[in-house]
Amino acid sequence: MKNKKLFGLAATALASFLILAGCGGEEAGGVNGGGKKKVIKVAHYFAEDHPQNVALKEKFKTIVEEETNGELEVQLYPNSTLGAEKEFYDGVRNGTIEMGIPGLIMQADIPKMAAPEWPFLFKDFDHAKKVLNGPIGDELTEDLESEHGVKPLAWSANGFRMISSNKTIDSLEDLDGLRLRMPNIPNYIELGKLLGANVTPLPISEVFTAMEQKVVDGQDNPIATVRASGWYEVQSDILESKHMFSPNLYIINSNFWNGLTEEQQKIIEKASKEAADYEFDLLEKSYEEDKKFLEDNGLKFTAPSEEFSAEMEEAAQPLYEDIYSEFDWAKDLADRIRAEAE
Repeated sequence: MKNKKLFGLAATALASFLILAGCGGEEAGGVNGGGKKKVIKVAHYFAEDHPQNVALKEKFKTIVEEETNGELEVQLYPNSTLGAEKEFYDGVRNGTIEMGIPGLIMQADIPKMAAPEWPFLFKDFDHAKKVLNGPIGDELTEDLESEHGVKPLAWSANGFRMISSNKTIDSLEDLDGLRLRMPNIPNYIELGKLLGANVTPLPISEVFTAMEQKVVDGQDNPIATVRASGWYEVQSDILESKHMFSPNLYIINSNFWNGLTEEQQKIIEKASKEAADYEFDLLEKSYEEDKKFLEDNGLKFTAPSEEFSAEMEEAAQPLYEDIYSEFDWAKDLADRIRAEAE
């Protein structure tokens, strides 16, 4: 009798333990059960109030955390907090960082990824969105996962690049000898040289100090970045050259991705596309507002004349000739991109 009573108490205790354990597992693993909460660190180089970070916070983070019922937690690291572009891109490649929003730094190993930043290629935002979100965009990223171990999720926009400087530029002669900061990417550097500038490659995190200390005379970036990064405090002019369109790409470490459930993957893909589309719209709509803000803070805008624009495009042609001679697919790709504007 005593043994039966002890057995009953033990069975009751075991049942209670299993019930409690089950409740605890649901809290740790969410409604889908299994596994602890996973953290997604997202690194990028934009300022906190830049449309890129705003879209990540308002769309990507919100959608992922709400639709996975907290199974996935998104942590945003703007403003090069986890390192400059190369550092955080390498972090996503090796898995120490789950996600990143780099520019096209991977083009050094994957040449087709350079194409969206070929000079004077896109006419406007609609043209860029049509190309990047269509078959050509898929073609550009098709080798990224096999070569670098990162999965592309969505194209977003940095915008049309312009030259901010400490002097007015309204002719090609004004660019001659200008000490111009550009990213450390061969096509950028070559374009700057073809335009007549003395190019100094620097990470974006060093640009403010370099301009403040007059190590460089200017830099090229979309004006949303000029505003968000406070560079208007150390510059006087902006040339609306629109010499290059710069996209960004949502990427995620392939091993981390493969460790997610199919439902989690679908949610991340959805959140990435919605956030990227939102960022495109924010950036495009903010142009006039950003321009007014910068003008109110003392910057002078110069729209290049048709003659000046034509001279800049002509100056850039040797870059295309080099690209076409090196890659047999390049001219066809450039022609197809241009055709999408028609």
